[in-house]
Amino acid sequence: MKFSDLDLSKTYSYADYLKWSFEERLEIIKGKIFKISSAPSTSHQRILRRISQSIGVFLDKHACEVFIAPFDVRLPRKSQEDKEIITVVQPDICVICYQRKVDAKGFLGAPDIVVEILSPGDSKKELQNKYEVYEETGVKEYWIVSPQYETFLNIP
Repeated sequence: MKFSDLDLSKTYSYADYLKWSFEERLEIIKGKIFKISSAPSTSHQRILRRISQSIGVFLDKHACEVFIAPFDVRLPRKSQEDKEIITVVQPDICVICYQRKVDAKGFLGAPDIVVEILSPGDSKKELQNKYEVYEETGVKEYWIVSPQYETFLNIP
């Protein structure tokens, strides 16, 4: 199966996502498929490294851990079964303080902090669709970094 074989009008679950082996990186937000932009720019990578290192140093004496993309974050609404989870995202950076929900697949639940570094072309997705699911599932802080505009926004 190829990515082009998918019916983008259909609703998909994490169980479907686990069956795919596409070259494209994907996220599912409320059952709808979103392609992740191609390889991040050099600027994106530098910002990612600086932020993740800084957070990691700060958290060195805490029980929290920093994860960077690609790392699946499954955001269940009710059931925690793969076939019932309709949102799986790969934030650029996430901070997780509840280690019991980290497993071989990634993380099940709302991270404490999510950092998204915007890439040209995916700003609407980050700002609208992801904000909604992060808010609905209880992400405590959502940081948005725009390399293009040299801005940082913290949404508690």
